Amino acid sequence: MVLRGYVPTSEETLQTLAALRLQSLNSDFSTHAPFPRLEELFPPHVLHARLPPPPHRPPTKCRGARLRAGLLAGGLWGQALAKQRAERDQRLRGRLREEGASTMAAIVEKWKLLQGMGRPEAMAAYVALVREWPGFGSTLFDVDLHAVRPRLGVVQGQPWQWAILTPLSPQSPVGSGAQHLWLGIGAKAVSLYKPGEPEPLDSFCYGRISSFGASDSSTFRLSVEDRDLLFETSQVDEIAQLLNTYLASAGAQQLPRPQEPPTSPPTSEPTVLPQGLCPAAGPWQHRPPVGSSHS
Repeated sequence: MVLRGYVPTSEETLQTLAALRLQSLNSDFSTHAPFPRLEELFPPHVLHARLPPPPHRPPTKCRGARLRAGLLAGGLWGQALAKQRAERDQRLRGRLREEGASTMAAIVEKWKLLQGMGRPEAMAAYVALVREWPGFGSTLFDVDLHAVRPRLGVVQGQPWQWAILTPLSPQSPVGSGAQHLWLGIGAKAVSLYKPGEPEPLDSFCYGRISSFGASDSSTFRLSVEDRDLLFETSQVDEIAQLLNTYLASAGAQQLPRPQEPPTSPPTSEPTVLPQGLCPAAGPWQHRPPVGSSHS
């Protein structure tokens, strides 16, 4: 979880976590101790983020200019550009090695400070640091939030709207473009995170979620009070199974599979949620798949 970048924290804390892992694996520092590779101790994406971005090349507007550029690219100029790219890639690789050596040196210095710490103590300190993140214990899924719309039955026929979330907003204002987010599913709530950000953009306890389901093999719908949130993800089944597991363990009414019709008509008595969950928006209910975002 830490190495995949799913624990947003400072580089200083990431180095401390790496040092604690070394202490847990090898005990006190020694030049003869086996060293794991840096990518087994420290998130690689942090090092790559230090590298300068590639130079921006403005698009060629004129058709004639594009044609001339294409001819040049196929001749001597093309060879020169390829050589420049190769030299730049070599410089970036050298810079990455330097950053890696600097980071490993900082980790080793922190490791030396842990002398005398036992393996159980190092493991406990590691977990304590990770637990400082509010999302600790949640399973994170990479998703693209494509749309938010009022639920059918609240505003009939409302078209899908592109969504942009603001931190912890009760309503999702309408913006433009899909967003790549982390969908965190925990024992008490479902949260949306901007990748790398420690605080959630929005969080929904299970009492606020009225239904969920799959619109197709790569589209997942989550109904929260008067909103439908539409996600694109390759892990639709895993998300649905985990939500059902948490709901069952919480003692809430478990939903049938999204593609299956309800086995019995809903009762007039509301579902009683266990103590500790926030007030429910309404009884759990199964609704048929919403369909595509173009409906």
